[in-house]
Amino acid sequence: MTLYRKGSLWFMLVVLFSFVLLSACAPGAGTEDASNEAEGEDAGSESSSESGGDGEISGELEIQYFVGGYGDSWWKEVIGDFQEEYPDVTITEHAGPNINEEMRSRWVSNDPPDVVYIDGAGSSETQMVEDGQLMNLSEWLGGIELEDGTPLSESFIVDPATYDGDIYSLPLVFDTWGTWYDSAWFEEKGWEVPQDFPSFMSTMEQINSDEGIAPFVTTGQYPYYFLRGMLYPAFGAAGGDELLTDVITGAEGAWSSEEVLNVMKKVEEMQQAGLVDDGFGALNHTQSQMNFLLHDNAFIPVGFWLPNEMANDTPEDFQYGFIPSPMQDEGNPMAIVPDLRPLAIAEQAENPEAAKAFVEFVFSKEYAQSFSEHTGAMMNLQGVDLAASEEVPQFLKDANDMINDPEQVQIYQKPHPMSAELETPISNSLVSLMLGNITAEEFVEEAEAAAAEYRSSLE
Repeated sequence: MTLYRKGSLWFMLVVLFSFVLLSACAPGAGTEDASNEAEGEDAGSESSSESGGDGEISGELEIQYFVGGYGDSWWKEVIGDFQEEYPDVTITEHAGPNINEEMRSRWVSNDPPDVVYIDGAGSSETQMVEDGQLMNLSEWLGGIELEDGTPLSESFIVDPATYDGDIYSLPLVFDTWGTWYDSAWFEEKGWEVPQDFPSFMSTMEQINSDEGIAPFVTTGQYPYYFLRGMLYPAFGAAGGDELLTDVITGAEGAWSSEEVLNVMKKVEEMQQAGLVDDGFGALNHTQSQMNFLLHDNAFIPVGFWLPNEMANDTPEDFQYGFIPSPMQDEGNPMAIVPDLRPLAIAEQAENPEAAKAFVEFVFSKEYAQSFSEHTGAMMNLQGVDLAASEEVPQFLKDANDMINDPEQVQIYQKPHPMSAELETPISNSLVSLMLGNITAEEFVEEAEAAAAEYRSSLE
C-alpha cells in the first residue's frame, strides 16, 4: 500500500488541489541565465567550509537552481532572508534555464556547488545518486523539525525517494502530470471530455473529423513528457505500484510484460489512426504548448505548471481543462502519479554545514505559503492551508470534484525517478513508435534490452 492509500485520501486530495494557480517548472523555460553573488557582510573565515568559532554558519555557500515555469522570485526571497539570518555567509547563486548543462563540468570534476535543486532538462536525481554525487541525508533528516516542533520527516505530503533504504534528497515541490484541453472550446463544439481510453479515442476521432487536425501533441525533443505524463499513469492503472516500480527500476521482464505491451498497443493505435501530430518529433515543450493554445491540437500531456508558464501566450477565451491522462481501460478509475522536484546537498560540498542550514531554513510553512504566492505551485509540506484562496482556478476546482471520487481516480506512487541511463533509450524508442517507425512489439523488445543493459551497468 502506498502512502496515499495508507493515510487519508481526503487529506491528500485537499492538499493536492488547494494550489494557488498550481502551474510551473518545465524544462528549458523561464528567465534568462543568472549567475550572481548575493551581497553580504564579510564571511569572517578564509575557508568556505568553516563555521565561526562560536558555532555560527559562515563561509561561501554555492546554490544551483533551475529556473523554469516557477520563475526565480521565490528563490530570491528565500536566499535574501537566509543571508540576513546568516550574515557571515557569502552566497553565490548559479541559476537559469540552462544551468544544468552549464554546471555539468563542475559536477563531473568533483567541484560541485553545495546545494542543488534538481529539476529541468539535463538533470536526474537517480543518476546523481548512482554516480555518488549526493550526500546521504537519512540520519540528518531525523533531527530536523518545523517551526511548530513537528519532525520534517513526518510532514511531507509524499515521502522522499529512497535508494536501498537511504535518502539523498528532500522533495521540495509537489506536482502531477495529466492531460490538458480547452474546456471552452470543448463546450462550444460539444465534444466529450474523455474518461477512459475508448472515450479518449472516440473524442480524438471526432475532433479529427470536425477540425481536420491531429488532436494529440507532445514534445518530441523531451519524450519524457509522454513517458511520465501518459505512460506512467497507464502502467499504474494496468499493474499498480508494482508494475510502475518495475518499469522505472528496469526489473527483468517488466518492459516485455503483457501489461506493458497492452499499453504500448494503445499508443500504436493512436499513431496508426493519425491522431498524433506527425510533426511532434521536432517540437520542444514550449512549441508544442503554443500549438495547443492555438488549437492546432486539442490535447497535451503536461504538469500543473502549464497555465503559469504560458500565461503571456494564453488567448483570452482559452479555459484550461485538466484530466488525469485517460489511458486506462473502460470501467477502471483514472490514474494519477505525483511528480516531485527535490533539493539535495552535494557529497563533495565544500561547506556542508551552511548547506544543511539552508535546506533546513527552506523547509518551513512560512516559505511553503510564500512558494504558492510566488509560483502558483505547492511545496511538499502538509498543513499549509491554501484552500480559502479566491485565486484557485476553475480547472483545479473541477479536478478536485473528480478526484475526490475514488471510483473515478486512483493515485499511484513511483519509488523514485527513472535513471537517465534507462530513460534516454526508452524515450528514443518511444519517439520511434509514435512516429510509426517501429511496432509496439518492437518497442517492448528494445525497452527490455535497454533495461537489461541498465541492470548490467549497476553490477
